[in-house]
Parts: sequence; C-alpha cells; structure tokens
Amino acid sequence: MKASIYCRVSTDNQEAEGTSLDSQLKACQDKARELGYEINEEYTIKETYSGLSLDRPKLAQLRQWVRDREVDAIIAYTLDRLSRDPVHFIILQEELERAGVVLVMVTEDVDSSDMGKLIAYIKGFAAKLEAEKIKERTMRGKRERIRNGKLPTGRGVLYGYDYDRERGINAANDELPIVKMIGQWVIEEGIFLNEACRRLMEKHIPAPKGGYRWSRGTVGRIMRNPAYAGKSYAGKTRMEGKKRVTCSEKDHVLIPNAVDRTAFTWEEWEMIQRQLDRNRELSPRNQKLTYLLSGRLFCKSCGRKYHGVPVHGKPYYRCSGRVRLLSDKRCTSKTVNARQLDEAVWTELAEVLKSPRTILAGLQHLNDGMNQEGFLAQELDRITREMKMLDTEQEQLLQWALKGFPDEMVIKANERINRKRTELRREIKDTEKKLEQAKESYIDPTRVEEFCRVVSQNLSDFGDTEKKLALETFKIRAWIDGKSVILDGVFPIPSEVCAMSQHS
Repeated sequence: MKASIYCRVSTDNQEAEGTSLDSQLKACQDKARELGYEINEEYTIKETYSGLSLDRPKLAQLRQWVRDREVDAIIAYTLDRLSRDPVHFIILQEELERAGVVLVMVTEDVDSSDMGKLIAYIKGFAAKLEAEKIKERTMRGKRERIRNGKLPTGRGVLYGYDYDRERGINAANDELPIVKMIGQWVIEEGIFLNEACRRLMEKHIPAPKGGYRWSRGTVGRIMRNPAYAGKSYAGKTRMEGKKRVTCSEKDHVLIPNAVDRTAFTWEEWEMIQRQLDRNRELSPRNQKLTYLLSGRLFCKSCGRKYHGVPVHGKPYYRCSGRVRLLSDKRCTSKTVNARQLDEAVWTELAEVLKSPRTILAGLQHLNDGMNQEGFLAQELDRITREMKMLDTEQEQLLQWALKGFPDEMVIKANERINRKRTELRREIKDTEKKLEQAKESYIDPTRVEEFCRVVSQNLSDFGDTEKKLALETFKIRAWIDGKSVILDGVFPIPSEVCAMSQHS
C-alpha cells in the first residue's frame, strides 16, 4: 500500500520546537515503515506556508492525488501540519473519507487529539444546529396553532371528544358521559383503578382502542388529564434523541378553549386527584401485605381458591369465584380479614405442634396406610373437581366467543385453561403414584417426636417463612364459607377453627 508524506512549516522559525521539515520527514518515514506503507520521493511533500490557508500549491497537489486515488494513506507529523483551521480540516477529512484514504498522525491519534475533538464538536454542532432549525420551524407552526386555541397536533387525542377542524377544538361525543361516570366512582366510592376497569368491562363498554379490555393505565391517564376539566396543555413532553421525556411544568403552554364541554369542574378534578393519590398510597404495590394461607384457602361453596386482596390498605381474602369478570354465576361467599384468619389458623396449628402425641397418633395411622391413602384419595377428588371446573370455564369461554368478545381475550383465557389442565394432569399422575407407594411407606415415630420437640421450642420465633414451611410440611389446607374455617392435613386438626370477620 502506498502512502504520501506531507510536511509543513510556516514562515516562522520552528527549528527550536523540533518541527522542522527534515525532522518531520524523518518521523513520518519511520511511521510509514512501522505500518508497512510503501513511500517514495515522488509522493513526499515539504511545504512552507501558513496553516490557516487552504489555498496551498503543494496541498492542492496532495488533494488531487487523493481524488485520483493514487495513494492509500496520508501521513503527517501532527494534525496542525495539515491545517490549523478546524473547518478547513473537516473539508480535507471528508475528501479523504470519500476516497477511502487513511489519515495517519505520528504524534497523536486523530480522534483523541485536541484538534480531533474540536473537529468532532464542530461536526456535531453543525448537525445539531440543522436539527434545531427544523425543530424551530415545527414549533413555530405549533405555537401559532396554540395562539389560535387549536391543538398543536391538529387532531383529536382525547377519549370522549372528536376533533372539529373548522372550530379548532375537541367537540364532546357520546363517550364523555363515561368519563364523568368513572370520575363519580372515584369521588363518591373511592374505588381503585382495577375496580373501575372491572366495572367498565362488566358493562360491556368499548375501550378507546377497540374491544372491551380496559387497562389501569388507560383509565389512569383519563382521570389524570386536566383537559377534562377545561385545561389543555402543549409542551408537556419533548424528544431527546429517540426518547420522549417529560418537561417541567414551567414549559407547559396552556391552550385556551381546547374543548367545547368539560367532564368535570376544576374542583371535581382536584378531588379526583386527591383520591387517586390516596389510593396509590394504599396500593398493594406500596404495602407490605402478607397472606399466610395463600394457595391453601378454598371456598366451601364453589370449590375455588381464595386469594389475597387489599381492601383500603388492609389484607383480605376473597373467593376468586366472586370476582370472575363477565360471569353469570358469581360466588356469594364473603371476603374475610386475612390477618385475623391467618392468626386463628396458626394458633390452632401451633397448639397441635406443641403436642407431639397428637401428631404421632395421626401419623401412626399413616404407617398403617390408612390416613395417607385417604388423604391422597381426597387429593385426587379435589384435582378431579378442578378439572371439571376447567371444563365449565371453557364452556363459558365458548359463550363469550359467540357473544363477540375480543379474540385476543378469548385466546389468552383458553391458553391459561389448557396450561392449568396440563398441570392438573401431572398432579393426578404424581398423586396416583404416591397412592401406590403409601402402603409401603413408613414414618419413624422417634424422628417425628424429635422434630415436634424442636419445633415446639421455637414456635415463638417463627416468622412468615417458617410458618409457611410448617403449612407445606403438613399439607395444611383451609376450607371456608365466610363464617367458619375447617382445616385438614396429614394429622388430625380440630374441625372448625373460628368465625371470621367479614367484608361485603
């Protein structure tokens, strides 16, 4: 590969600085040999000329070699030997890049040198300046629309309104009463966004993007938008590169008369904001609520599981059959206080754990293969009931599909049912295997007694993790009808635990 060497000094005496033409030439020749470039006198330039001028005779010859692609690289001592003007250097650099010619410096890296950094800055500044010009022209048009009381985008963006191009405003449509209804729920009942979504779907109200699937984010954005109280703003966000960021309030621009009718007065909107803020504080995501019986609590009425749910910031258990969306047959079992129920169940279990004889008496039956077989038979019966419930769910799903529910919603629900059915089939197989092994199993009473002794001595120090482990170890399950609780497991437990406080 062929290289051209360029050496330059100005009219000033630079010998003292070690940058004479001869010293530059020798350093460039050494660099060329180091990199394996071919050099000859024909493509070697020594010039005495100011570095602030681009109109240099011998530099012009060098540029012609580049355009003709007669050389593969240009070697100079430093960047300022080629040019002291960063704008001129940008011109030279672009010519080299177009021709595919490499630029090599003896004493510095092109990009990391002070001149290289300055050039990179100038290029970036030029690109930014052009982008700012485009942005300014765009914003000028938007500001003109805002001064005329029109939306900067020129189209409607609010649920409950249609954009009126002639009047330049959002004109209310038939969906605005739905916004008012949601706001009334929040103000009068203090409901959470999830509950608002459930009610909207239950009423078969179409969502803004089609279908009937409402999300917390959608409802939240509607309730937080001051445009529904008559205050529409532009400039709330801006693009930084490819990312959209939120602007500070001082940069927001009020658009006068952006809507022809509001859903709320300003006072009502502020009441909604206060309630939403309060709900956020009470949200389970901001609360450390624990549910000891999670996954182990079942409804005696419908057979479905109870699950943990916060009610005004406090933990409760609610039957999953009670909140099934769009279901014609909802369970009527009451919601119960989780803390009271957890405490009552653990109290009963702790009393049993303090009495090894009670446990040993129950486990002795397991050694005979009686209780264990009975327990496993109950497990098979429970799993079979769950399988039948899945069949019922799939039948209801078919009815939903026939009623025109969104395909995506039906498909996802069907996939969930199929996954659960696969899981239950696996449980059936495992339980049947355990049932076969039950008669051959033997539990050492001595080891059980030692376990109970250690547990009873440490019960007072048990935390949630240890308590859940004990429930898992003894396969404890609870059956509840909203009034009383019945426990079962691998050893005898008093049939009825207690009455629970309820929440409608």
